[in-house]
Amino acid sequence: MKIGVLALQGAVREHIKAIEAVGAKAIAVKHKEELNSLDGLVLPGGESTTMRKLIDRYDMMPALRLFATSGKPMFGTCAGLILLANKLNDYDDPHIGVMNVEVKRNSFGRQVDSFEALLYLKGIGADFPAVFIRAPHIVNVGEGVDVLGEYDGRIVLARDGQFLGCSFHPELTEDTRIMEYFVHMVKESKRSILA
Repeated sequence: MKIGVLALQGAVREHIKAIEAVGAKAIAVKHKEELNSLDGLVLPGGESTTMRKLIDRYDMMPALRLFATSGKPMFGTCAGLILLANKLNDYDDPHIGVMNVEVKRNSFGRQVDSFEALLYLKGIGADFPAVFIRAPHIVNVGEGVDVLGEYDGRIVLARDGQFLGCSFHPELTEDTRIMEYFVHMVKESKRSILA
């Protein structure tokens, strides 16, 4: 089972470490052709505008959208959530635009307002150490979206079928439960694709 991490910008190394910590093979994805061999894909935290510019520069958007239609799971953290969302609160057009959520960028403040909180996450467990850095949050969810976590009345973790979106940075902690959850999604998807 191979899980890619989009390696254009952001917390790539930390995600690779988290994937390997739960026993899956991780691949840093720098070229669109590399998407073809993957069973799942992580879109890491970083800076969403910069990521979008690099995705366009390397002509990766059509391949990312094709990957999304394949049924294979995608997991977006922080900026990755912004890339997945089909509606952005302060931006005209979505990026990849495949997850049925509306997202507001930088909704918890600037870099200096970064903080940590312990969260209860549905299907994952209690006391998850969530690191929020210039974090977005999910303003609205569409039909079929499962809200998995909230902080201070704001949705910070949700699942829409094969798409998992997270406001915070699980890869910056030693707690691997969210990555385990995503790897389980990838295993289930691979099983159903092979069946």
